[in-house]
Amino acid sequence: MIVAITGGTGFIGSELVNHHLKNGDRVRVLTRRKPEAWNNGGSTSFFEGDILTNQGLEAFVDGVDVLYHCAGQLTETSKMRSLHVDGTQNLVDVASQRIGHWVQLSSVGVYGPVSEGVITEQSPINPVGEYEITKAESDVLVLNAADRGGFSCSILRPSNVYGADMNNQSLFSMINMIERGLFFFIGKPGASANYIHVDNVVEGLVLCGTNPAAKGKVYNLSDYCIMEDFVQTISEALDCRMPMFRIPEYPIRWVSKVMGGISKFPLTQARVDTLVNRSVYPIDRIQKDLSYAHVMSMGNGLRQLVAAYKSRQRREAR
Repeated sequence: MIVAITGGTGFIGSELVNHHLKNGDRVRVLTRRKPEAWNNGGSTSFFEGDILTNQGLEAFVDGVDVLYHCAGQLTETSKMRSLHVDGTQNLVDVASQRIGHWVQLSSVGVYGPVSEGVITEQSPINPVGEYEITKAESDVLVLNAADRGGFSCSILRPSNVYGADMNNQSLFSMINMIERGLFFFIGKPGASANYIHVDNVVEGLVLCGTNPAAKGKVYNLSDYCIMEDFVQTISEALDCRMPMFRIPEYPIRWVSKVMGGISKFPLTQARVDTLVNRSVYPIDRIQKDLSYAHVMSMGNGLRQLVAAYKSRQRREAR
């Protein structure tokens, strides 16, 4: 099978590349510049190109069985629309009638900042923030192209993706606070920890790309436990005491609002939102349709993350 991956050198995309190479597939990776060091084996073909300019896209997609669109911009707001919307439109235009199936890596963020309740694939789309808005528009472009017969498609919407090699430092900061005895819970007990390990995201993407039952479907993907269990697992992996201190939500929100402009102040509004959120993203549909099962449990994933944190601490101490 020939697969093509945008964002193939990124956090999720590189793991997806590894998975398909282990399966013996031929993998194409779109990149603006070929990496100097690449240890994924000789079956990876790099195609120099750019979805922002259409450069190199025809050769990249021609004859591909499955295209995974994993390219994304997480940090630079000014670049999100050009990549997520304009870039996706360019890729759609070129890929139509040239590929078999398109798998879109999206986000549960397209449903909006839901603070409580159950969010399913039938929940209304209500994105807030440039990342979420542009990802939602990107999804629509793909769905519309599939409706016109350009290719079949599946969309995977994971919650917060984590793993040892992630660029996002929020969970590592949380681990550090727990280790130093500075972490505290906010608001009432029972908040949701909605995270999904990168290995599980790759499993979901591959099922969307290879199982015919996924065609035309949108799938949410998340793992879940209450925040107290989440923190306890981290504490046990650190071999330190479980935090017990708890502060009401509204005083902390006031502090985070007042102090949020200070560089490196840990309690931003977004982090408070995460620590008090009570939403849940069931995965019944992907389990039923594609026989999906987690390949990495929340407990094992967090223990792996703590091990990576400890290794980094040792390197920095040298």
